[in-house]
Amino acid sequence: MSASVLQILWTTLVVAGGATLIAAPLGIALGFLLARRRFVGKSLVETIVALPLILPPTAIGYMLLALFARSGPLGEHALGFDLDVLFTARAACLAAAVVALPLIARTARTAFEEVDPRLESMGQSLGLSRRRTLVEITLPLARRGLAAAVVLGFGRALGEFGATVIVAGNIPGRTQTLALAIFEGIQLGDDARVRTLVFLTLLVAFALIFVVERLSGARHGRRA
Repeated sequence: MSASVLQILWTTLVVAGGATLIAAPLGIALGFLLARRRFVGKSLVETIVALPLILPPTAIGYMLLALFARSGPLGEHALGFDLDVLFTARAACLAAAVVALPLIARTARTAFEEVDPRLESMGQSLGLSRRRTLVEITLPLARRGLAAAVVLGFGRALGEFGATVIVAGNIPGRTQTLALAIFEGIQLGDDARVRTLVFLTLLVAFALIFVVERLSGARHGRRA
């Protein structure tokens, strides 16, 4: 395996990992909020969270590009300084995080909904605060589902293409991930390189799906 292919794999894992670090806390928090709270505008929040599942990734990329452009709301003209996000690994992480967030939030919501609320009520009746109930009862019982949510989010970030190429470009050694490198290889007609990259992608995807299935199977077996 060539050094350039290893560099692409490393960049992909770094970008997916960074995206997961961004999306996982927010996605888990949203999952808990939607599973355990009733509030005005809940349907609106659910819709906004789910939007990246429906929108073309290129549309998401364009919106991020407009957001961080020099004249955009988070651009140099508005803030007075440049955040230096566009066409960097940070942009790739951000784009991948946006598309991974709905999957993490939906899976986390399911994990929290599988926790019997009576157990939480019992804990509070024994004097536990809401925070301690969350930490000592809810999170441990939902941990396998939450782990599956994080792994699925990582997997979704791993294969992100459309939004990433718009806000981060396809820069070898900096923002070129497996998905971008496969596309470039197809354009150049480099079939041997494409086959290697696709094989690597299949290996990583297989490992991630295997982990998710094991976590889901263990969770359902415990409930049974």
